[in-house]
Amino acid sequence: MPLLERNDSVLMVIDLQPKFWSDRLDKGDAQEVSGAAARAAWLAATAMALDVPAVLTEESPERNGPTAVGVLLAVGRRAPVFTKPVFDLAACPEIVAAIEATGRKTAVLCGFETDVCVTHSAVGLMEAGYRVVVAADAVYSPAGAQAFGLARLRDLGVELVHCKGIYYDWVRTLDDALAFEREHPELAEPPGFWI
Repeated sequence: MPLLERNDSVLMVIDLQPKFWSDRLDKGDAQEVSGAAARAAWLAATAMALDVPAVLTEESPERNGPTAVGVLLAVGRRAPVFTKPVFDLAACPEIVAAIEATGRKTAVLCGFETDVCVTHSAVGLMEAGYRVVVAADAVYSPAGAQAFGLARLRDLGVELVHCKGIYYDWVRTLDDALAFEREHPELAEPPGFWI
């Protein structure tokens, strides 16, 4: 596979709603989930700074609340937010229309949960003809399901790349990376890089 092209990428932030996971975490998961959420917010901010469009989804917002504040602040009013009543975002015509409106064919996914909504959405987007890349350090599933989710995604043919790799694919050159870091020092690298 070739490197990611920022002019062909669209970021999908899937169900990154704190209330969705906060009641189900044990203490061991808290650090992993907060790290994945922080990296997803960083990726959203970086995408906006590089003019990579984003689309956000929310599962049952009346029950699970809105998208994480960090992501909403990162995208401002520049990204549409859709309620997703199914696990596969590609099964929602209005979400697919928003993705198609970008004219981009590479979907970069982050969010929750890796083994369900991220996997179902990745498969749905691949079946719709998109190249699908999952930001492996900006997705999460609780109760040990993370490793199984990532393994299944890889087995299904989804590309797994960490946030730092996505960023460097998008900027491509040292000059562009240095210019980006001067203009956006707060985005110099993903928080808590760990994969």
